[in-house]
Amino acid sequence: MTELAERLLGAVQGIRRVVRRRVRADVPGSPLPGAQVEVLRVVADHPGIGVAAAARELHLAANSVSTLVNQLAEAGLLRREPDPADRRATRLEITAVARARMANWRRARTGLVADALAGLSEEDVEAIEQALPALEKLMGILKEQP
Repeated sequence: MTELAERLLGAVQGIRRVVRRRVRADVPGSPLPGAQVEVLRVVADHPGIGVAAAARELHLAANSVSTLVNQLAEAGLLRREPDPADRRATRLEITAVARARMANWRRARTGLVADALAGLSEEDVEAIEQALPALEKLMGILKEQP
């Protein structure tokens, strides 16, 4: 199992690294650090989420997420709104600029991988499709672990 785990991690990390590098060259705007992108994704998926809840979702310390939120807000990519239920708390929302950037990034990334998949044999594409449910289960298990 250890060898399988190493190969799986190597393949996934390698794909992410290549895609990130290639997409950075094609998408306008200065690249964001991965941690900032992850915060934007969480906020996009959970509009109105608070810093503490985002930190739990990302498995990061709240002060780390707070720092990332400050950086993203200064860059005009994230906005804090007062929580109507508790004026001491804030809710996070992505801005239109962030939404457009994320859409461009997603489109470029998906196109790049789709083009690469088209270069594989039907058997290889089918093998990847068949592996996805197991990989998604693995991701769920990893997310639940402390």
